[in-house]
Amino acid sequence: MADRPKFRRRRGRTPERTEDDDLRPVPPLETRAERLERREAERRTDDRREFDRGETDRRTAERRAADPDPAPAVAKAPEAASPGAIETPAPSTADAAHAPAHATTRAVAHDAQDTARQTLPAADDPERLWASMPSFAVDDRALERNRIISASRSDPAHVSFDVLRTRILRALSDRQWRRVAVTSPTPGCGKTFTLANLAISLSRQADLRSVVLDLDMRRPELHRVFGIKSPKSIGDMLRGKTLPEQHLLRLGPNDFHAGRSIAFGFNGTPEPFAAELLQDPKTAIALDMIEARLKPDVMLFDLPPALSGDDVLALRPHFDAVLLVVGGGVSAQSDVREAEQRLGADTPLLGVVLNRAEGINEKKYAY
Repeated sequence: MADRPKFRRRRGRTPERTEDDDLRPVPPLETRAERLERREAERRTDDRREFDRGETDRRTAERRAADPDPAPAVAKAPEAASPGAIETPAPSTADAAHAPAHATTRAVAHDAQDTARQTLPAADDPERLWASMPSFAVDDRALERNRIISASRSDPAHVSFDVLRTRILRALSDRQWRRVAVTSPTPGCGKTFTLANLAISLSRQADLRSVVLDLDMRRPELHRVFGIKSPKSIGDMLRGKTLPEQHLLRLGPNDFHAGRSIAFGFNGTPEPFAAELLQDPKTAIALDMIEARLKPDVMLFDLPPALSGDDVLALRPHFDAVLLVVGGGVSAQSDVREAEQRLGADTPLLGVVLNRAEGINEKKYAY
C-alpha cells in the first residue's frame, strides 16, 4: 500500500481586528431628562447665535451710515425733485428686462431695514443710548400718595432706605454682582413700596446707572406708584419685539434732586403665563442685552411674592441675589421660613427688610 502524505490542516491567517470589533462596553443611551436638557441647551445656543448675527448686521449698517459711500452721479431729471427726495439712477431698458422682480423686492426690504437700524445709536455707546431714551414726567402727588418718602425726604424714615442702598451697593461691589430680585413671602408686605423708595435713593448716587424692571407681570403695580398711565408691555421687550432703550423710561426732571441715570421698565399688560415667559430663553437674551447695551451698575427686579407661584424660581438663573421684604403684622414667621426654603440654599440672601408701612391696599395684591 503506497504511503500517503500526512494530512496537514492548513492554517489560515488570523484576521486583523478592526475598529468595528471593539469589545468595550457600549455607553448607555441618554435618559429623557438628559435629552431634554441637551435640546434646551441647543435651542439656547441657536437663540444666542441668532441674536449675535442680528447685532453684527445692525453694527454693519451703523458703520455704513457713519461712513456712507459717495453717491453716484445722477442724470438730471426734466422735472425738479421735491425737497428731501432721494434721486436714484434710472435703469436701462435692457437691465430692467433681465432684473428679476424678487431681487428688487429684497433690495427694497433691505433698504427699509437699514434705514430703521440707522436711527439707533451704536450698541457700544451707552452714553448715546441713555441720552436717546425717552423720559417720563414725575407725578409728585402720586409719589406722596404712595408714600415714596425717599423723594421728599421729609419723613425721617427715608434714612433707612439710604442705609439699605449703601449696604446693597457694598455687597454688590464685593461680589461683582449687578442683579437683585426684590420679593416677599406673601402679598401685602410692601415689596413694591420698598423697591420704589430704594430706586429713588439709588438715583441720587453719583456716577451710578440703575435699571428697575417690573417683572411682577401677573399684577404689575410699579407704574401706578409713579403715576404712569398706560405703559407699554414689558413682555414685548422680553420677547425681543422691542429694544430695551425703546421700552425703558428715564426719570424725568424733578424737584427732589433725584438723578436721571435711572431707567424704569414699567408694564401695562398683565401676563397670565408669566413663569413660562421668565423661563423662555428670549428673556435671558433680553436681560443680557440690557446689561450689554446700557451698562447698568445695578438692576432691580420687582417680582411676585415667593409663596404665590413659581415666578421667582423661574427667574432664579438670571439674578445674583434676593432682597426679602417682610411686612410687620402681615408676615408670619412660618411664611418667612417657607419663603427662604423655597428660594433654596443656593440663592444668596442680601437681607431681610422689615417694612412697617401702613395703609397698604392688600386688594391690589390678589394673586
